[in-house]
Amino acid sequence: MRAKPSVFAERFGVFAECLLTGVWIAVASLGVVTYPAAFAAGARHLRRRTGQVGGGRREFATDFRAALRGGWVVGLAGWGAVAAAWVDVRAVRAGLPGGPLVGALGLFAVIGLVVTGLRAAAVWVPGDRWRTLLAAAGRRTVRDPGGSFLLVGGAVLVVCSALLIAPLAVPVLGAVAAAAVAVEERYRRRRG
Repeated sequence: MRAKPSVFAERFGVFAECLLTGVWIAVASLGVVTYPAAFAAGARHLRRRTGQVGGGRREFATDFRAALRGGWVVGLAGWGAVAAAWVDVRAVRAGLPGGPLVGALGLFAVIGLVVTGLRAAAVWVPGDRWRTLLAAAGRRTVRDPGGSFLLVGGAVLVVCSALLIAPLAVPVLGAVAAAAVAVEERYRRRRG
């Protein structure tokens, strides 16, 4: 009979799984528009892990392919939002009238879209439509500002990690996916 692992060992195992999942997410995101599907597959993997259900690289790959069916369109739209934010930044730098206001609004819109995308990916299961997921995630983003701010902090952590030590941003992606899963679980329990 095997001894039950200690709480420390179990939590450290989840942390290690988050870091590995970050690597999987980074590799799956190399297709440029595949990042929503990669986060969805990573979040599902972490939900399996925390639920003590089996899963590994093969299940991640299967989930990634399933999420990619509609997820690439979401990824393309995300890059469109980044391009619009870049135009806003250019307007601010050019000194156009109203540029700072437009820049601030554009920045808040991009942050809101990132949080909404993370929340949608955190609850994705095969067969879900991305449009439906994003609409519901947008409502949760507004209704749960505490959880949304936690995800903003996670996104800031990834950016800071990338700026300081670029390779560190890769495993941190898994921690952000885990944070999104935790935020959604917290929201579900509160609304229970």
